[in-house]
Amino acid sequence: MNFQKAFDINKETWNKKVAVHAASEFYDVEAFLKGKCSLNEYEVAALGDVSGASLLHLQCHFGQDSLSWARRGAQVTGVDISEKAIEFAQQLNESLSLNANFVCCNVLDTSQFVSEIFDVVFTSYGVIGWLPDLQPWARMIAERLRPGGVFYMIEFHPIAWMFDYTQSPPIMRYGYHQKDVIYEEYQGTYANMEAPILSKEYSWNHALGEVVSALTGAGLRIDSLHEHDASPYAIFPKLQKNKDGMYELENKLYPLVFEVHATKNN
Repeated sequence: MNFQKAFDINKETWNKKVAVHAASEFYDVEAFLKGKCSLNEYEVAALGDVSGASLLHLQCHFGQDSLSWARRGAQVTGVDISEKAIEFAQQLNESLSLNANFVCCNVLDTSQFVSEIFDVVFTSYGVIGWLPDLQPWARMIAERLRPGGVFYMIEFHPIAWMFDYTQSPPIMRYGYHQKDVIYEEYQGTYANMEAPILSKEYSWNHALGEVVSALTGAGLRIDSLHEHDASPYAIFPKLQKNKDGMYELENKLYPLVFEVHATKNN
């Protein structure tokens, strides 16, 4: 298919989402500006002290997590395909008097726009599904990491993406190893399902084996792969809040998120 057409339509949708997300309780920009950290326990525990580290945040949306890493002492560059998101990220950066850098480009083209080599490359929650092929993504990550540098991702589990959530109740429609593109149209956005926008989205499923193979094929060593029942976000239907404030399926039939910690070979 014409991937550029898919990227353009996704970009248009994400541009429409920015104003809705910026005003939503989900992102709670007011609390963020007052000091609330947008990062979750998984990523904070995995990366630890980032003071003085250079960090590249891929698919950063409007930069709350990027700026949260900057608040923790990292030298941050954030990349996103949406001009509206990058514009708002820059506004937040200025409001907080931080020195993060934001670049607007397709994540697959990052090396054409960013020449710096980083100590850490980070990406999180709902990112790889926008990419038709993970091999160029993994090669780009390897290009931007210094030898011995760390790549860390935390992402929704591919089993969760096998369901069609435009149906109520959701039905299992998409294959775990599906290569065909998934196209959906629905009203609103995960941050506000009542928002008066029509989301048009092209996405692709990626199995865990595909993620690991792409990263190792690009020269990264997988240090750990963890799967978790609990998600920080209640973006899937009928999740229950546990004692730690995370969200789980009542029967815990499958994990909701996974995380990969990898190192670039010397």
